Amino acid sequence: MTRIVGLRHTDGSVLVGRLSEDGTEVEVVAGLEEFWADPRAALARVPIGPSVAADTVELVPPVLPGARVICIGLNYLKHVAEGSFAESGVPEHPTLFARWPASLTVDGAPIPVPVDEEGLDWEGEIVAWVGETLVDADPDQALAAVVGYSTFNDVTARRAQKLTSQWILGKNADRSGPLGPMVPAAEVGDLRDGLRVRTRVNGEVVQDGTTDQMVYTVGDTLALISRTFTLRPGDLLATGTPAGVGYARTPPWLLQPGDEVEVEVERLGVLRNPIVAGSERAALAEARTGTVR
Repeated sequence: MTRIVGLRHTDGSVLVGRLSEDGTEVEVVAGLEEFWADPRAALARVPIGPSVAADTVELVPPVLPGARVICIGLNYLKHVAEGSFAESGVPEHPTLFARWPASLTVDGAPIPVPVDEEGLDWEGEIVAWVGETLVDADPDQALAAVVGYSTFNDVTARRAQKLTSQWILGKNADRSGPLGPMVPAAEVGDLRDGLRVRTRVNGEVVQDGTTDQMVYTVGDTLALISRTFTLRPGDLLATGTPAGVGYARTPPWLLQPGDEVEVEVERLGVLRNPIVAGSERAALAEARTGTVR
């Protein structure tokens, strides 16, 4: 399985690399902007430098600063039925909201609970990476433009989310969007065929669904978006979460400091993150685990 990650250079820039099979080494393939200028060509490229130990560098999402991170809400029927929007039924069009790239993080990164939240909620899902410019695309064109997929956890601050009718505040808490390595679309296949998506909290399965249960498909949604604004290489689409979120349970179950949340997606791998206290936010914002020289 090919796994593409970002890693931070000593000059602050981001490089794009390929993880070894065992995850211990990273081979640099391109600079971030160079990679997204032609991602398919970059995926086929011979590495430009020697391998480096993955635990000696800071891994970061390989996301362009100007990328759009577009998310689908309410995209699995059972998830619609379990939550506070159940009485409204399935919307005619996908409910879309935005994340900022600054909210994204990587596998293993601690996620702090904001000070006013009673905890955080999990939302295991899949992200699709756009690899070509899309303007007024049809669904087949849009799907063909997807260059890869990643495991994702749309960790949500529910109190903040429900303060207003817009979800952006609750969906952009610091480090609340852990993103797994990108796996090329050719190795993943069509999500309509059904990939299993499972979320675990401290080892207990809390979500278990398949992508063939999606209401709005990747191709249809990207095509819809492209009729209003241009999608560009490096933009991301988070495809929504199955049933089993914490706030809809009786009693509600939210992630607390000391918990560990995992999202496992067939053909994409496992994304694992610890939950920490909000008092650690400032220190985490300054942390650097290493850089590529």
